[in-house]
Amino acid sequence: MPYRICTRCIMDTSDPDISFDAEGVCSHCQNFENHVRLNWHPGPEGRVMLDSIVSKIKKEGQGKDYDCAIGLSGGVDSSYLAYVARKELGLRLLAVHVDGGWNSELATRNIENIVRKLDIDLHTYVVDWEEMRDLQRSFLRAGLANQDVPQDHAFFASLYSNAQSYGLRYVLSGGNIATESIMPEEWAYNAMDLRHLEAVQRRFGTVKLKTFPRVSFFRYYFWNRYVKRMRVIRPLNYMPYVKDEAIALLERELGFRYYGGKHFESRFTKWQQLYYRPRKFGYDERRPYLSSMILSGQMTREQALESLAKDVQNEREAEEDTDFITKKLLISKDEFRQIMEQPPKTFRDYPSNYALFNFKTALREWLRSKGMVLHPNS
Repeated sequence: MPYRICTRCIMDTSDPDISFDAEGVCSHCQNFENHVRLNWHPGPEGRVMLDSIVSKIKKEGQGKDYDCAIGLSGGVDSSYLAYVARKELGLRLLAVHVDGGWNSELATRNIENIVRKLDIDLHTYVVDWEEMRDLQRSFLRAGLANQDVPQDHAFFASLYSNAQSYGLRYVLSGGNIATESIMPEEWAYNAMDLRHLEAVQRRFGTVKLKTFPRVSFFRYYFWNRYVKRMRVIRPLNYMPYVKDEAIALLERELGFRYYGGKHFESRFTKWQQLYYRPRKFGYDERRPYLSSMILSGQMTREQALESLAKDVQNEREAEEDTDFITKKLLISKDEFRQIMEQPPKTFRDYPSNYALFNFKTALREWLRSKGMVLHPNS
C-alpha cells in the first residue's frame, strides 16, 4: 500500500497488517481503545485491585518459602517490578533469571545489585549453549523477523517450571501496557508457539534439542492455567508506570545503570533491533515502543517523531556488533551475507499453531460478549 503514518501515534505501513480509519488513526490505536485499555488501571482503582491480588498471593504463600516467582531479565520493567513488589507490596520473591548466553556485563551487574539490595533469592538457569546457538542459527537461516523466539521461549518455560517446583501458583511479569501496548504480529510472532520453534529447528538445525526448556500450547494455555491454576500477574498495569521515573528510582535506590534502549540488556536483542530487523525487513522497533508511550500519555507524537529521527547506532558500532554476533554463532561472513540477501520470510511460511492462537482469542472475545468475566491472562 502507499506509505501512510498514523495521525495519532507513529506506526506506519512498515507494519504490513496495519489499517487506517477515515481520520487516519491506525488499527493499533483502535485496538488499544477497544480492547487493551480494558486491562489498564493506572488510577486509584488500580491500586485497590492490586492490593486485593497481593492479599490473595500472600495468603497462598503461607507456609511456603516464597509468595510468588518473578522473571528477572535485568531490564527496566522487571527490575522496577522487583523493587515495587519487594519494597512496596512486601512480597517474598523467588527471582528467576534465564541465561541464554547473551547477557551484557552491565545486565549482570544490575541483576546482582537488585537481588542483593532487595534481599531476593535468585535462581539462574543457564541454557545449554550448543543447543541455544544451533537454534538461533536455525532462526537466522529461516529468515524470520522475530529472532528472539529461542531466548523468550526458554525464559518463560523456565520461569513457570521453577515456580511449579516450589509450589507457587503466582508469577509476576514486568509486561505492561504503558510502554508496550503495541507490537505488530509480523514483527514479533508469539514466542510461545512450540510447534513453530520445533519446525524451524527440524528444517535448519543440526543439533537435537535435549535440554532446551520448552512448553507446549496445551501445557502453557490450559494445563498451567486450569489444572495447575497458575496466574501471571502484571502489577505495572495496576499503577502509574512512567519509564523515566522508574529509571531514576532504580538508579537512585539500586545503583541501576540504563542500557540506552528497551530490552538492550541482551546483546543479541539489541543487535536484532538495531541491525537485523531494520536492514532486512525495514522494521524500526522504536516505532511501537514510542507509540505505546504516546497512547499512555508519556510523550507527545511530536516528541516521539523527534526521538525516532535520532540515530541510535553508528555504522562502526553496527559492524562491530554484527562481527561479535556472527562469530559467537559460528556463522561465516559469506553465510551471513546470504542470510541478509535472501528474501524475508514470515512465520506463515513455516508450521505453527497460529490457527489455535486465533481460535483461543476468538473464544475469549465470545465469552466476554456473553458477559462472562475472565481473568486478564485467560
